[in-house]
Amino acid sequence: MKVKEITFTALMAAVCCILGPLSIPIGTVPISLTVVSVYLCVFALGTKFGTIAYVIYLLLGAAGLPVFSQFQGGVSKLVGPTGGYLIGFVIMAVITGLFIDMASHFSGAKKYLLQVVGMVFGLAVCYLFGTVWFMVAYHVTLIAGLSTCVFPFLPFDALKIAFCVVIGNALRLALTRAHLISYAKAK
Repeated sequence: MKVKEITFTALMAAVCCILGPLSIPIGTVPISLTVVSVYLCVFALGTKFGTIAYVIYLLLGAAGLPVFSQFQGGVSKLVGPTGGYLIGFVIMAVITGLFIDMASHFSGAKKYLLQVVGMVFGLAVCYLFGTVWFMVAYHVTLIAGLSTCVFPFLPFDALKIAFCVVIGNALRLALTRAHLISYAKAK
């Protein structure tokens, strides 16, 4: 890794540490800004380094730093009822990052459509991990799991996706034009 890549990866891990704990408790699974931090990581750094930034955040939280939702940390959070989401965000970063990186070769509507499809697909996989983990932890049915872990969050996650498409593209373009990253082809 180059110094520039290490620096930006660490900065984006710090962004995850700042946004991750911010949450609104609405039940067992809170509304958090971790989704936003993962999207911004892959927009800013691309698939590889964006995923590494999130994994660094995950390791910091596992080590006990209070960087997870509601300012919690530790391995107990990873193996707890919402641990599936924390692990699922790694897969979400990879999927979303691949789509965002691919979309950087296009412009206009096709670019944004690929980004949104990648973000939705990545989030769906994260929902799958999180919901199955929750169902096992609480011994609930699929309907109960979806009612607790997915349905209440869909409107909020749609807003997060719209926000990140706008901010993420602006961030990526600014970093590319400043010659701070070279993974993206700015359009």
